[in-house]
Amino acid sequence: MQLDSSGLQVLPREECLRLMSATPIGRIVFTDRALPAIQPVTFLLDGEQIIIRTGTGSKLAAATREAVVAFEVDEFDPKTRTGWSVTAVGHARAVTDPAEISRLAALPLTPWAPGSRDHYIVVETEQISGRRIPAPVTGEHANGASPLPPRRS
Repeated sequence: MQLDSSGLQVLPREECLRLMSATPIGRIVFTDRALPAIQPVTFLLDGEQIIIRTGTGSKLAAATREAVVAFEVDEFDPKTRTGWSVTAVGHARAVTDPAEISRLAALPLTPWAPGSRDHYIVVETEQISGRRIPAPVTGEHANGASPLPPRRS
């Protein structure tokens, strides 16, 4: 198990994809009028592509057209102080091909928000990274005590 400089577990790409595929809500990060914007969205992972269904005239649809975006999913448990976070970066594109729209419409991607959602955005993931917060160490080693017995002189 690889740890980063903060002591978080570094997740392999396959684990990141598995966690993403099991999560229905994510956050897309894009630029809106030269400022960063974040919007929660329902999504589906199709292979390594992130599929988002939105309204045709939405701010999200306009802002993500041929743009580099970030996408984040996570899960945290405040009681156990554990959790994970996965971030993907890639180019977003509007789906305009009727055959691709038909294929995407058949996927089990049901929007949670009300209103018409007949526009699809595909994020081609180019970078994926993830971290897991492990369960806190309990017992005598919780405060940084060495797990080795004391040295005898």
